[in-house]
Amino acid sequence: MSGKNKSAYPLYIITGTLLCLIALSLVNNSFSINNFTTRPLDMLADFRKAAPEEIIPADSTEQKTEVRGKDSVKVKVLHSPEVHDFMTYQGILEYMLPVDTLATRDDGMQRFLLALQELKSGKRKKVRIAYFGDSMIEGDLITADLRDSLQTFFGGSGVGFVPIASVVSSFRTTIAHTFSRNWKDYHYKNSPPANLLLGFSGHTFLPDGNSWIKYAPVRKPRLDRFDEVSVLYGPSNGSNAITINDKPYPLQGAGPVNKLALQQDTAHKGITIQYDGTATSPLYGVCFESQDGVFVDNYSFRGISGVELSKLSGNLIHQMQQEHPYDLVVLHYGANVLFRPELTDYSWYERPMRKVMDSLRNVLPATSFLIIGTADKAYKKSDKYVTAPGVAALLKVQHELAEQHGTAYWNLYAAMGGDGSMRHWVEGDTVLANKDYTHFNRQGAAKVGALLYKAIMDEYRQVGQP
Repeated sequence: MSGKNKSAYPLYIITGTLLCLIALSLVNNSFSINNFTTRPLDMLADFRKAAPEEIIPADSTEQKTEVRGKDSVKVKVLHSPEVHDFMTYQGILEYMLPVDTLATRDDGMQRFLLALQELKSGKRKKVRIAYFGDSMIEGDLITADLRDSLQTFFGGSGVGFVPIASVVSSFRTTIAHTFSRNWKDYHYKNSPPANLLLGFSGHTFLPDGNSWIKYAPVRKPRLDRFDEVSVLYGPSNGSNAITINDKPYPLQGAGPVNKLALQQDTAHKGITIQYDGTATSPLYGVCFESQDGVFVDNYSFRGISGVELSKLSGNLIHQMQQEHPYDLVVLHYGANVLFRPELTDYSWYERPMRKVMDSLRNVLPATSFLIIGTADKAYKKSDKYVTAPGVAALLKVQHELAEQHGTAYWNLYAAMGGDGSMRHWVEGDTVLANKDYTHFNRQGAAKVGALLYKAIMDEYRQVGQP
């Protein structure tokens, strides 16, 4: 014994122990005592190959095959809600409808993203976005910056839809807009005649004998000239006419929405529209676009919550889609729902908004929808501005509306920083919001537009570029 190398004994012991443990790992070595069962010993666990179904990347894109009629198509689910918390996730969530409704509706933003692909590859001419909102977007706030970024990447020029008259025309910087004061404006908050339909913007304008409007370009990229000009108006029997830059144009068409398309190359001159009829044909607004590109139409209406959209005629919306089709409808509301900051029960709001969503999804089955969750709102409590308790409750309702109707959802509250962010936007070194702790200033609106553009482009890049 004394002649052997005893220094090797520890190595023999360790090696023998490992071999025994490995041998035990190859058999079921767990045992039970009463209701307690030991975990099996498995020294090889880290070396075993995981089953494919157990590997779930955090940001994976799931593809499911569904049947629509005779066609089998792949439906992508981007950013699965099981992966991302809707209250904190800063990107866009997209939701699928139940299988039995897939034959009549498209989900999330997939059709819109495909339209952007086709535009970028030259397979189509135009992509339009209808952006509905309250005073958060009036004066073309947020939408101006979103439009500019999209047109820079995808092409296009022009401010899109502009109403006949507007309470914020002097505040808007993306077009010069003046008008006579004798237009009769029927809208959500007054009582239109029973036979008069409200336009897509929530306004319908009736002229007097000498009513007029003037539009002029502004010195900004993609806004410094007028190329294609279109006038949208209601039913007219042809006896009424408008004069555009001293040239008469009859108004004809019996539909709820009719379109007078012009080819204007007026550079910096602008256009003047004069009403010449003795009868009164309803007018909705004027659209300014180029021959191709992306166009974002701002449909702001001060002081509403979104439930007012129920007053729009389904027939008018359908006809609008024929004359001036949209690939994406954005619904951005919340500031006027949070009028009592400590209120947390929004069932009174959810019920009518569910009906609005049902109606819009039914009449626009091939259009993508994006619901934007409310921004942060602060109120003063104990001498300090804090996030209103109602914000989280409203976000939950808005998220559920998106989930129930198979639309996309973007949480602006999370994107701007979450809890306490409005106070920082108001009181920070760079002031991004007003002292009402609710509305963004121009610089803040530009930042929101940039955040939304980034969220959209993140989705666009995931579906693949042409």
